[in-house]
Amino acid sequence: MPRAITIANQKGGVGKTTTAVNLGASLAASDHRTLLIDIDPQGNAGSALGVGRDEVEGNSVYEVLLDRRPLAEVIRHSELKCLDLAPASRHLVGAELELAAEEGRESRLATALAAIASEYEYVLVDCPPSLGLLTLNGLVAAQGVIIPLQCEYFALEGLADVLRTIELVKAHANPALQVDGIVLTMHAANNLAAQVEGEIREHFKKEVFKTVIPRNVRLSESPSHGKPALLYDAASKGCQSYLELARELVRRVDLMGQAA
Repeated sequence: MPRAITIANQKGGVGKTTTAVNLGASLAASDHRTLLIDIDPQGNAGSALGVGRDEVEGNSVYEVLLDRRPLAEVIRHSELKCLDLAPASRHLVGAELELAAEEGRESRLATALAAIASEYEYVLVDCPPSLGLLTLNGLVAAQGVIIPLQCEYFALEGLADVLRTIELVKAHANPALQVDGIVLTMHAANNLAAQVEGEIREHFKKEVFKTVIPRNVRLSESPSHGKPALLYDAASKGCQSYLELARELVRRVDLMGQAA
């Protein structure tokens, strides 16, 4: 069975899209067939793979959610042979209002994904920085959630909101949903980051990935070139960290499969 994982956090600027793109590229580099679905109206996951929002008019996740268009019809191949993209378009900005009155509005993505999920080993869903209807679609479509968390003062407060939302989705829409992991991002070599990391690891011992993503210039530069870090500077610390995160994720998923 493929593993569908939503990358979610209602806080912006925590490395959510960076994680979705570079984790997807790292999984693909290990020959895992991976699909990245961008449901963030900003479309940054697409642009980080060289696909701008203006290039996908009429062929995006918006048409999948609103017009029930088959997901397979909007998928694009990336430079990595095992990584595909279902891009966002600017029309997603109004999608939550348009979906609000629609039947089955929270499960549109899950229904679309079910038709093609068997073609992939991993599906990653990049969500907007909110806990609205688009993120809800991502959570209903997934078996797992990865929560990127910046090592800053208010990190734990924001994490509590995400975890409450996940519990609500489990109770009412997707009982199989679970937290696949919390990944610490934009980690700086200072006392505050170390203190926050210590608190998070103390509270969430099993959930936090051992791999930590550092602040890294190459990770910040690569989207402007329309490439994941793997194709921009594979030797950079940021890229190597995501490669290790992918290996750690695969080990976790394998263990979950053995326990099932």
